[in-house]
Amino acid sequence: MSLSTSHSKFLFDENTDKRLEKFLKQQGVDIISKPKGLSNGKLAEFSKADKLVLVTNDEDFTGFIKDKIYSVVWLKIPQRKIESLIKSFSKLLKETKPEDFEGNLIKLYEERFEISSLAEA
Repeated sequence: MSLSTSHSKFLFDENTDKRLEKFLKQQGVDIISKPKGLSNGKLAEFSKADKLVLVTNDEDFTGFIKDKIYSVVWLKIPQRKIESLIKSFSKLLKETKPEDFEGNLIKLYEERFEISSLAEA
C-alpha cells in the first residue's frame, strides 16, 4: 500500500520520531530534511518558501500566522507510541487532499485529526 498520492511535501522538525519519517519515506511520501539546530523561525521560512507541511511536536508552531508558515501538523500523540503515530498519520494522508493543508493547522490525535485555519496577520 502506497501513501504517495499527489500529496504535499513534508518537513519534519528535529523533535519528531525518526521511525515515522522512515516509514513514510518507504511509502513514497516526499519528506524534506533540514539540518538540526535550526530556529523555529528558519523552519517556518523553509515551510513557507517551499510549500512544505511542517510536522512537529512543538506547540510553539501553532502560534505562527499564515504569512509566516505554509502549514503545520502538530503531533498530539506521544512519540513512544510509534504504531499509533504511523497509523494516525497514514489515516491523515488517506483522508485529505493537498489543498487541505495550505494555511492550516492540523492537530493529529490517535484515531482522529482536526483541521483549523492558521491565524491571519
